[in-house]
Amino acid sequence: MATTNGNLHHRHADCGSPSSCGRAWHLRRKMPKSTGENNRVRSRNPNIFWPLTTVAIVLHLVAVFVVFFLCKDVFGVANWSKFLFPASYCTGNEQRLEISAVVEEEISVSSTSGSIPNSMDSIINLDHGDPTMYEKFWKQAGNAAELIIPGAQTMSYFSDVTNLCWFLEPLFATEVRRLHRLVGNAVIGPDSYIIVGTGSSQLFQAALFALSTSPEVFGGGGGRPLPVVSSVPYYSSYPAATDLLQSALFRWAGDVSSLEKDDDDPYIEVVCSPSNPDGLIKAASIRSSNQNVIHDLAYYWPQYTAITAPANHNLMLFTASKCTGHAGMRLGWAIVKNKDVAKRMMKFIEISTIGVSKDSQLRAAKILKTVSDHYELEAVEDFTKLFHFGGKTMRDRWEKLRAAVAASDAFSLPVFQPEYCNFMKENTLPSPAFAWLKCERDIDDCENFLRQNHKILTRSGKHFGADAKHVRVSMLDRVETFDMFIERLLSIDL
Repeated sequence: MATTNGNLHHRHADCGSPSSCGRAWHLRRKMPKSTGENNRVRSRNPNIFWPLTTVAIVLHLVAVFVVFFLCKDVFGVANWSKFLFPASYCTGNEQRLEISAVVEEEISVSSTSGSIPNSMDSIINLDHGDPTMYEKFWKQAGNAAELIIPGAQTMSYFSDVTNLCWFLEPLFATEVRRLHRLVGNAVIGPDSYIIVGTGSSQLFQAALFALSTSPEVFGGGGGRPLPVVSSVPYYSSYPAATDLLQSALFRWAGDVSSLEKDDDDPYIEVVCSPSNPDGLIKAASIRSSNQNVIHDLAYYWPQYTAITAPANHNLMLFTASKCTGHAGMRLGWAIVKNKDVAKRMMKFIEISTIGVSKDSQLRAAKILKTVSDHYELEAVEDFTKLFHFGGKTMRDRWEKLRAAVAASDAFSLPVFQPEYCNFMKENTLPSPAFAWLKCERDIDDCENFLRQNHKILTRSGKHFGADAKHVRVSMLDRVETFDMFIERLLSIDL
């Protein structure tokens, strides 16, 4: 053993490792010995190999370009480039750069975000849907929605282990059901499941995961990511939220009309109704299976549109931010009929954040209770009723905006028709949370025109799958900001 160890030690010292002999060791590893006929064959290979390789490359390039010119009219140049260089063949760096660009465009937080312009020359930021107009209502409500949480409360991970969604606070679930019964905008049957999330953004991703992994559709795309589509104009965050992690389960595919009519492969459709950004009521496409549709109903509340019937879909998303104005609470809820889908959504949230803040749920329960109480108590003034306050505020703002647009031929707005609202008990005209403003005449880039010439920040229509002549303008900001926006809009003279 001593001799063997000595021999081994001697071989290591005599170039037995890369550290002892450096470059020489690598050369010997790369050029093992060969004998006889192999040496003679290898010596002749260089003379034959390179001419044959050159000929093969030339023939390959000729074939590619001949096929390209023959088929470019069929496929289209843009689609052909994707066919030659599909996303799956992109390098990791290229994919990361592409996603970074999407996220950078979507998240445009600036020093003016959430602030009130302090002079007529200030930047007016209406790019975000920050619902600060509700501050006035909750100040008037006083301490009705105040909540004290003792230090020893909400310490455990678990809320109700008998519930499928074990991190759902029972009090919050009770107030969610109560509010929907009051407003009449959604059906929550005894067999429906409520899944709480950190805003509807997390619930959207949970829904994508749940639907794309269901046995009915998993693998139905032939091993390819399931396409996620929506009708144009779609909410600008859908593409970024779908493709952020470059999941092998699903991918953003754009406008629902881009799908082949005779294609039977499964896909997921997102229906935002009323629509963000244009405020129109939308429905799923005719081809869409109801099992694979996400209904984003963040704006289906009576301050924005007429409640004509309770929504009754398999998977519906709601959020406190657009219902009560508490965007900073970061809380949303999904109403799900299918138990397996609900379980997979819950699993997504369980793995990603181990549940949802109990403190937020308890505060939300208190806020929703305050809203419902003010409607169920007798002799309560309208200014203490959230949906009446919101409805009046939105109607007044839309009247001012329509008057400002009518005073100039530089802009136009969508035309809405009144409908009977079962909640308000009257015919109401939609007053969407966003204005889908179009620049007319020779203004091709509306976002740039308003930003550069008038210091008004909006979101370009190109982020919604539409053209740059459109912009989305938030109607939810504080009264000081909105009034200054109207004044500046009236001053535009082309």
